[in-house]
Amino acid sequence: MYQITNLWRHYLLFTHSLQNIKRAIFSFLFCLPTSLLALLLILLLAYNGFSVFSIYLPFPAKFQPEPANFSPEKSSGQMVTKWSYSSTRTRVSSSVMYAVKEKQPVILKAHLPLLQKSTSSLIPINTSLVSKPKRIHKRKSTVKILRLGAESRLFSTRIREFFERSSCKLRFFMTWISSTESFGDRELFVIESLFKSHPNACLVMVSNSLDSDQGSQILRPFLDEGFKVIAIKPDFNYIFKGTYAKLWFNKLRKGNVDPGEVSLGQNLSNLLRLALLYRFGGIYVDTDVILLKSFSKLRNVIGAQTIDVETRNWSRLNNAVLIFDKKHPLLFKFIEEFALTFNGNKWGYNGPYLVSRVVTRVSDRPGFNFSVLPPMAFYPVYWSRIGSLFRGPRNQVHSKWLHTKLDLIRRQSFAVHLWNKQSRKLKVQEGSIIDHIMADCCIFCNSSRSSLQIIE
Repeated sequence: MYQITNLWRHYLLFTHSLQNIKRAIFSFLFCLPTSLLALLLILLLAYNGFSVFSIYLPFPAKFQPEPANFSPEKSSGQMVTKWSYSSTRTRVSSSVMYAVKEKQPVILKAHLPLLQKSTSSLIPINTSLVSKPKRIHKRKSTVKILRLGAESRLFSTRIREFFERSSCKLRFFMTWISSTESFGDRELFVIESLFKSHPNACLVMVSNSLDSDQGSQILRPFLDEGFKVIAIKPDFNYIFKGTYAKLWFNKLRKGNVDPGEVSLGQNLSNLLRLALLYRFGGIYVDTDVILLKSFSKLRNVIGAQTIDVETRNWSRLNNAVLIFDKKHPLLFKFIEEFALTFNGNKWGYNGPYLVSRVVTRVSDRPGFNFSVLPPMAFYPVYWSRIGSLFRGPRNQVHSKWLHTKLDLIRRQSFAVHLWNKQSRKLKVQEGSIIDHIMADCCIFCNSSRSSLQIIE
């Protein structure tokens, strides 16, 4: 009993001591200045807020980027070290140019979860779900292109009958992958220029959209004038038959080829032009190439886009104009390169870069009979300077330059590539080089001048 009483006494003393401490603390606080007390309260609130709203962000593990490899030992489609030129300096400078133009920077990607709610911030977002709508859209576009191409089972019959009844002096091919609404006055003028310089030629427009009632109305003025033109949906199976293109196309249809970020239609156009010329022979031109004079004396040629200023050898070819015999071995190599090294994520890799790679590789080999024409033949103005052809004379000095350039183009060029991507929005000014070229190459001259909006 005494122990219990003693324990109770100690407990009362302890609680009394706590109360005294509490009173001392409150007395101390009440004695503090008001501003200091407010500061303590703000710090307390800040700490409380930080503890409530803090978010945990999981970061991916660190990794080292793989360096871009330009080893000379790589297979076709990458940097090429074999050149047909004798100059060692030429080989080095050209190799470096290809490496710089075709490489892509290494991009490090770190995916962080979206900051929506604190409860969900601890769960990393599945990145495959984020990019799913874009991939679905690409898949639908791919299926649409392939389905439309497969519908045209009469392609072989129609094109054979067209060539037989037309008695073509020359066979021209174009491809159009966009809608009929996008086929504008500039494209129509390109066709005018083709028939102005080749009135007895045949033109095949390989296109899904133009092979329609609306497309027939667009081409009607040329048919009414007696020119031979037809628009046909492509039958990929027939066009690609017997080439590496058929193997690549079958893999694409089965989903075993990544179409990449570059438009699949654009890459199919790159392949179609090669396969069409390989099967039928003839001339391919882009729809932004104005023809200035007859191509009848040209055979098995491709044009250089740029030249090395030191060696005067070509440094880049282009595929906007191609003239080749049926089943030419260089076309076969182009198609093979496309199928084996396809890359849908690099613009131009399956087009201008491709023909440049292959020509470099086969230049010293026997059996490939072809010519590379200088830039003035088809590409008299570099793409970044195409605007100079649309501007009228500003002063006497500029006017003299325009007439000198126009005279040079008229004498040395077979065609002028307009580089539509850079020039589509440019207006043709009165007195410009394009204004003079239009006057030289038009068939429906009054309508062409007004539709292309000549600025006076």
